[in-house]
Amino acid sequence: MALTLITILFFLPLLAPNANAQQPVTYDVRKYSAKPGADISQAVLDAWKEACNSTSPSTVFIPPGTWLLSQVKLLGPNKAPIELQVQGTLQASPDPSKLPNKEGEWITINYVNFLTLTGGGVLDAPGDSPNTDGIHVARSTNIRITDSIIKTGDDCVSMGDETKEVYIQNVTCGPGHGISIGSLGGYATEKDVTGVYVKNCTFIGTTNGVRVKTWPSAPATLTVSELHFEDLIMDNASLPIVIDQEYCPHNLCNKDRPSSIKISNVSIKNVRGTTSTAEAVWLVCSSLKPCENVEVGDIDLTYTGNQGPITTQCTNVKPKFVGKQNPPVCAATAKSA
Repeated sequence: MALTLITILFFLPLLAPNANAQQPVTYDVRKYSAKPGADISQAVLDAWKEACNSTSPSTVFIPPGTWLLSQVKLLGPNKAPIELQVQGTLQASPDPSKLPNKEGEWITINYVNFLTLTGGGVLDAPGDSPNTDGIHVARSTNIRITDSIIKTGDDCVSMGDETKEVYIQNVTCGPGHGISIGSLGGYATEKDVTGVYVKNCTFIGTTNGVRVKTWPSAPATLTVSELHFEDLIMDNASLPIVIDQEYCPHNLCNKDRPSSIKISNVSIKNVRGTTSTAEAVWLVCSSLKPCENVEVGDIDLTYTGNQGPITTQCTNVKPKFVGKQNPPVCAATAKSA
């Protein structure tokens, strides 16, 4: 399965760019013994190390061609803004068991300020690899993911705890599990999520559209707020809109204890297209901490299957409704909103 990168921007506002900085410096991985068809992991690490030490803006450049990349951790801190420019195709090992690090991440970027990932290249991982997120973001602030095509075996984009101000725009997702916040609540040390904006995105044949998922009986008491999903197209996507505070895969939790995570200030606007499941909108919130300030507007979804009428569900939430509602979203609760 391939993840096509056009422009993906990562920003942490801890390092201000210097207006008087020198001309950008380019570190071409070929200068570090990278050869097409061979593993270029060490060459990428060597180029990255020099870029981090540069006091001028720098670019780590992976040129056109096909390059093998086993596994890398690109670590900061960096002294000036860095651009990672991928023009070629990076291929992962077809056998994950042969990776030197068994944690499951292929490319990890940590402790970096003002990083830009560009290039129009391709990250090509095995198509049958399970639980493969396209992009995972956690403990990061001011992230921009734009103008990308993501095809993967799990979430196209997933967001973990302590994620703040994430902007996802003009992304085509599918196949995959959609764009997800969570799962959250598995660990007592998890911190709040705030400010997630998903706009002008298309979901093609995904198993979910946009989704928020938290564990019941969760030890964490964080809050999730300011979530805004707007101008989305569903192309035969399953479960286009989901808030699931009873998320419990493999029944590894106690559903008798409701989630202690508070979700508030959510807007879902202008979602249109087709759904492959009869369940179009699924808002299942916590009985302990019901969702608050949820607005649903201009929904126009058509069910393409034959398993009964299209349905919606609202539990422990009183949404505010504006504009068109097709299907009528939780009509029984509309008057109490």
